[in-house]
Amino acid sequence: MELDEAIKLVKENARARFDESIELHIKLGIDPKKSEQLVRGTVVLPHGTGRSKKIAAFVTQAKSKEAKEAGAYLVGGEDLITKIKQTKKCDFDIAVAEPAMMKDLAQIARILGPKGLMPTPKNETVTTDIKKTIEQLKKGKITFKNDDTGNIHQIVGKISWSETKLKENLEKFLKVVKETKPSGVKGLFMKNIVLVSTMGKAIRVNL
Repeated sequence: MELDEAIKLVKENARARFDESIELHIKLGIDPKKSEQLVRGTVVLPHGTGRSKKIAAFVTQAKSKEAKEAGAYLVGGEDLITKIKQTKKCDFDIAVAEPAMMKDLAQIARILGPKGLMPTPKNETVTTDIKKTIEQLKKGKITFKNDDTGNIHQIVGKISWSETKLKENLEKFLKVVKETKPSGVKGLFMKNIVLVSTMGKAIRVNL
């Protein structure tokens, strides 16, 4: 069905007593075993995802105040790296870092990496503009990539949101995903699109 109708139906089918998240699932026509066909990108959703993110900033002393003022949850340099190395705990959702900190972060790469928390230039979390990066992440900037089966899964809002807000987020996300189509992919790029709330029924959206 059309996007407007799908959004309306997902909202009507929500029955949980909490504010369910709305998720978008996309089946891509790629071969996930081929590195040149992998899909990944970043996008700033107009209304965020409805989830607040705890951001850890690995910065030099000179950028510490800037990171705190921008809203980082954790700010530190070698001290923060040492703490994570000792405890093996990562109480944050996303990490950003100055390029100068990357050599030190190598010490905890095996802890951050499996959790998807290692800052990388590819998802724009290694940056000299710490303030701008943190502010964009708090406003709704997200990173997406396909999983091992060639699917993309993304939270795009909350059931309590208006249909207009949800549609604006969905249209922006779908537009950016389409733009990431690898040149080597032939035929239909997005083969199947499904919209669903946390506890609701999956609704297929027309391509």
